[in-house]
Amino acid sequence: MSTDQQSRPGPVTSTRAKPANKAEALADWADGRLGIYSLAKANLRKIFPDHWSFMLGEVALYTFVIIILTGVWLTLFFNPSMGEVVYDGSYVPLKGIQMSEAYASTINISFEVRGGLLMRQIHHWAAIVFIAAMLTHMMRVFFTGAFRKPREINWIFGALLLFLGMFDGFMGYSLPDDLLSGTGIRFMEGAVLAVPIVGTYLQMFIFGGEFPGHDIIPRLFTVHILLIPGVMLGLLAAHLILVFYHKHTQFAGPGRTNENVVGMPLLPIYMAKAGGFFFLVFGVVAAMAAIATVNPIWAYGPYRPDQVSTDAQPDWYMGFSEGLIRVMPGWEISVWGGHTLNLGVFIPLMVFPTVLLVIWCWPFLEAWVTGDRGEHHIADRPRNAPVRTAFGAAWISLYLILLAGGGNDLLATHFHLSINAITYAVRIGFFAVPVVVFVITKRWCLGLQRRDKEKVLHGRESGVIQRLQHGEFVEVHAPLPPGRLYTLTSHDQPEPAELPPAVDENGVARKTNVWTRARVKLSRGFYGEGSQIAKPTVEEHREISSGHGHH
Repeated sequence: MSTDQQSRPGPVTSTRAKPANKAEALADWADGRLGIYSLAKANLRKIFPDHWSFMLGEVALYTFVIIILTGVWLTLFFNPSMGEVVYDGSYVPLKGIQMSEAYASTINISFEVRGGLLMRQIHHWAAIVFIAAMLTHMMRVFFTGAFRKPREINWIFGALLLFLGMFDGFMGYSLPDDLLSGTGIRFMEGAVLAVPIVGTYLQMFIFGGEFPGHDIIPRLFTVHILLIPGVMLGLLAAHLILVFYHKHTQFAGPGRTNENVVGMPLLPIYMAKAGGFFFLVFGVVAAMAAIATVNPIWAYGPYRPDQVSTDAQPDWYMGFSEGLIRVMPGWEISVWGGHTLNLGVFIPLMVFPTVLLVIWCWPFLEAWVTGDRGEHHIADRPRNAPVRTAFGAAWISLYLILLAGGGNDLLATHFHLSINAITYAVRIGFFAVPVVVFVITKRWCLGLQRRDKEKVLHGRESGVIQRLQHGEFVEVHAPLPPGRLYTLTSHDQPEPAELPPAVDENGVARKTNVWTRARVKLSRGFYGEGSQIAKPTVEEHREISSGHGHH
């Protein structure tokens, strides 16, 4: 009996030491159920590279946090109703004026709630900086080729975040129902009505009746504070998880390869820097909000459909859509038995997403052209990808041209120019400027590549003048250190694709489809003669550095 009792399995006891205090006991209890310790041990020492341009993504993240914090506070006082009231608040110039409850509550936040105006300003300025940081962050990723495998999906997540942020910002500054934001909503209604066949149905669905209706502000409020921010939070979480999983890109340098990361651990160094940077960003945004007023709705007054505010401009990130509408000729055609198609609005409505999609689809176009299936964790120097860099610069120039078109009235009044001349200049610039910028940027990149090649082969200028035996004066070039040589020569240079032979090994003519021919032609444009400068070879460097032809 005793033997059976000894062989029977008994309860398993932990060998872990007894916790020294209640805090350790609580930590042990949580770790035993959630595995927090092992998870933290595996991830909190993860290495992140360090470069100033990586701060652009952090600025976008921190301003998004500021937007959420201030937005939650503002929802406690904002009334998203289009019900009519007569204002009887503390702002004397508006006393006795009929307005919506949304506008009245925004005025009350600005002048009667302690710190309300500062909160509104921080919220709005944070939104402006958020979009700017996302756009510049995406351009940094684009110019350095950080969108390549395995980060294509993360590039799409970033593009969706930018797109949703732009529209959420538009809805946000439309909520106060002032004369400026009402003009923007009217602009949106005109764009919706320009959609063929279903435009009027969409307009009635969105506004709940004829413009302006009584439902648009409550609906925008729900979408602005719940739907879009919820989707953006999910995308942001997925974006950060993928950054963590794929590891961060790093620039070429000694000891840096596709298989490692050179940098600082997440905890404590990177977290300490990130925490300090968050408060720095918050402080700068708060200072901007305290110094410079944005969207002073009390100066515009409540929205009335029969009025338009002077100098009506959207926030900068929607300026290029405004420019498309302003510079487009007012073309109309009659189709389907007398139905009018407003091309003056419909064409810009189609060009607006096309301008964004062209840059967002570039990673897939580049992967198709190059046929590259390898992973890339080393960021490119923009000069080493001339066609990509030139295309990105051309895209930015197009955006700026359209932004100027969206402010053609301000340019005309401030610089005493003809608004018609500005409009025609923007129309011509829409087609001409991106081409000119592309050519100039590409040649600039090639020139920088030649300069790098010259440095590798001949070294840097030392400023020391030496006289040769036959009387010639030359400048002595100092050889570059090995680390610098590695940085200047470690980039890849893909070979342009070639068409297969016209006939196969059996003498049968090959059939080459149009996609193959297009891919080969684009590949030659990307990497063929005139699109990149060949890197110096080891033999060239050895020959020159040994003294043959090198001073």
